[in-house]
Order: sequence, then structure tokens, then C-alpha cells
Amino acid sequence: DPNVKSEGVMSYADYVAAPLDSEVTVEGFVQAVQSYWGGAKLYIQDGDGAYFVYAEGKEAVPNISEEDYARLVASTDYAEGWTGLANGTKVQVKGWKSEWKGEVEIIESSVTLIDSETWMAEALDVSAIFGDEAELIKHQNEFITVKGAKVLAKENADGSEAAFLYNWDGSGQKGSNPDLYFDLEIGEQSYTFTVESYLCYEGSEVYSAVESLQVGDIVDVEGFLYWYAGANPHITALKVNE
Repeated sequence: DPNVKSEGVMSYADYVAAPLDSEVTVEGFVQAVQSYWGGAKLYIQDGDGAYFVYAEGKEAVPNISEEDYARLVASTDYAEGWTGLANGTKVQVKGWKSEWKGEVEIIESSVTLIDSETWMAEALDVSAIFGDEAELIKHQNEFITVKGAKVLAKENADGSEAAFLYNWDGSGQKGSNPDLYFDLEIGEQSYTFTVESYLCYEGSEVYSAVESLQVGDIVDVEGFLYWYAGANPHITALKVNE
């Protein structure tokens, strides 16, 4: 049961109800992990919702040891197209509930592994609710999928059109592991999706798939419903439909 909690741990409903800047203790199962630089950003989930966890903040310390971090993922070889999909290990997180640009997260966190249980969430299809922000935000940070979306043109730094950009403004360069940004039309609206390079490095399957996109392609994507002034999913898989 992904909703079973240890004594003193919040349910997801308790976490949602907790005010910002309050101390929180949650448990969930690690679905993905960003690269380790003195700590790690974690995408964790239980049966009711999801949490985005990291160490940053004014009192930040490494939120997890590098040894424990390596136990969450299949590989830590970032240079070889590393994708930080995790193995579903259960963790307990203590930190402070915060918000930035609409993204609700846990900062100044400490992470303790609970090795006795694992669980992986199935991707939730949110294609039909992407135009309803009030409904969509209820699934913030969850593992989601969007199907049948159309790739739109973005404007590059030199004014040319492209199916994706290296960095949000086109200022990045191939070979330096920049984030990738591309726009999808869902219904009648446009949304920006991202390959977060610390989650899916250059050379990974999803990174290369986005680099091969053409304007007008119809795609299915999977990833995590990150929020930045609106929905901005960090994707981990992309398939172009024939």
C-alpha cells in the first residue's frame, strides 16, 4: 500500500493543507533523481500525490549521502546519457514546505532511506485536463503522460524557427548539456515542455529524441509535472507517432 506511513508522518492531504514555510515530514517512493552535486533533487510519490524534494535553502546541507543516493538509481554515470529514473525505494523526508513560481516543494531537506519497500507509479494520462489549470495543478510533480500533442515552432536566438531550443532562449549549444525546451499544442493551447539536463543528460534516449523533433510531429510524452508559472513538465520519454 503506497499510502502506509510511519508514525508521525503526514498524509498527502496533511501536506497539502500545511501552510507554506512550515516544517513537514513526508514519506514516498523515489520515482526519479536529479544528478548529485552535494545533494540530490528527488521526485517522490505515494498513492495520493507527489512531492519535489531538494536540499537548497539558506541552511542547506547535503540532503542525502552520495552512497545512499547511488542506491536510488541504476547508474550514476552522467557522461553516458544518464537518465535519473529511480527504483522506487521508499524514503522519509524532513524539511520545509516552500513555493517558487507556483512549484510547491520541500527545501532544506534531509532524506532517510527505508529499504524494505519499493513502489513505482504508473503514468497518469492528463491529456484531457491540460487546459484546466485548477484541476491539473492537483497532480503537480506526479509521473504523467500526454498523448497526441503537436510540436509547434519556437523562435531561436537568431530569429529562425526550430522544433526545440537549447536553453529557454536558444542561447545554449549542443555538447554542453543544456536543457531542451519545446512547445506542444494540446487542445487549442500551447505549453512548454523541458528536458531537464540534470535529470536526463545529453546523449540519453529522450534527449536525443527531442533533438530529432520536427515542427508538426505528433508525440506522446512521459515525465513529471513540474510547475514554473504554469505547467512545465520535465519529460523522461518521448515517442513520435507515425
